[in-house]
Amino acid sequence: MPGTRKALAYKRILLKLSGEALLGEKTFGIDRAFGDYLASEIHGVQSLGLEVAVVVGGGNIFRGVSDSAQGMDRVSADHMGMLATVINALALQDSLERVGCFTRVLSAIEMREVAEPFIRRRAMRHMEKGRVVIFAAGTGNPYFSTDTAAALRAMEVKAEIILKATKVDGIYEADPLRNPKARKFDRLTYLEVLQKGLKVMDTTAISLCMDNHLPIVVYDLKRPGNLRRLALGERVGTLVKE
Repeated sequence: MPGTRKALAYKRILLKLSGEALLGEKTFGIDRAFGDYLASEIHGVQSLGLEVAVVVGGGNIFRGVSDSAQGMDRVSADHMGMLATVINALALQDSLERVGCFTRVLSAIEMREVAEPFIRRRAMRHMEKGRVVIFAAGTGNPYFSTDTAAALRAMEVKAEIILKATKVDGIYEADPLRNPKARKFDRLTYLEVLQKGLKVMDTTAISLCMDNHLPIVVYDLKRPGNLRRLALGERVGTLVKE
């Protein structure tokens, strides 16, 4: 609907989901009910005409820098973490397709039986055709987080903003789950995030966004409708921008 499209604040976004986002109420693995909730939130904005790409982490299954990876070769551990993101991407794809959303998983590590290889122009074409694109396997390289993969993919496909979905409603000076008196920031610059050592995204990802003028919004993924509000230009969470 043309009237609805005009109301959108962006044409194309990249949504960053941590692997822990798929935990829902579980302590390990994937909470299917929460995956379905995420799918409905994504489908809600995609049906408005918004082009959506997603980068998902793998921390709910395996993280290269986790305690369980201690003593392992870092490259091997990171590769295991990348494979965990593929499992999450396939789970999210299943949830999205059950709510009627056409979806493609593109992997930075080639595994043609389960996902398409990442090709930039193909990814952009999928989004232009109204498909949600899920980027799996990070950057395909060890030592790079899925936050960095999100920044990289967002710039490659010309997304206008990164929306980082978290368990809290923005960026705080300290962990609000541990310190209820922690102050929330409504807006920050990239340099402030780096100088204050705020654990929003890793420094490589923040620096990449800063160098390429790509804004980031950190918001609460558990509050229904937040993604839609952001898509329509409402102030939600914390904005990181120049």
